[in-house]
Amino acid sequence: MRKDDIMVTKEQIARINELYKKQVAGTLTEEEKKEQAFLRRLYVDSVKENLRSQLENIKIVTPEEYEQLKKEEKCSCGHEHCHHKH
Repeated sequence: MRKDDIMVTKEQIARINELYKKQVAGTLTEEEKKEQAFLRRLYVDSVKENLRSQLENIKIVTPEEYEQLKKEEKCSCGHEHCHHKH
């Protein structure tokens, strides 16, 4: 599995929580401990990859560049330099 393909499903998160409850209750089997470790690693890797992806899409700009970008962008209604409220 490639790093950028990591995705945790709702079912896997529910299973992580279920295994945690069993762990707290002291009823977790050795096989479930292995499953729990695998799912936790999958979850952590997914969070890291998501954060990495977000950070890679951030662009640092100077105040001057920011002002220029604001002038160039269109408002969500399609009007250029929109000053009305939506």
